[in-house]
Amino acid sequence: MPSKLDRITIDPKICLGQPVIRGMRITVSAVLKVMAAGKSIQDVLAAYPELEEEDVRQAVEYAAWAVSDRLHTAEAV
Repeated sequence: MPSKLDRITIDPKICLGQPVIRGMRITVSAVLKVMAAGKSIQDVLAAYPELEEEDVRQAVEYAAWAVSDRLHTAEAV
């Protein structure tokens, strides 16, 4: 994981080891699902007031990093 993603933490004791924001029980996937539904960063912040704008930006960046090295075969598609 890139070192500049310092707000994304992974701990097997928190949310079964899913990537979360700053050790809170707010998963990166929860943030991404809100945004995938067409909501803005401001909407995410309204839904999760304990988050900061940089948390949301890093969640998106983490997701981009996580899928960037995935290889797909013709059988998997």
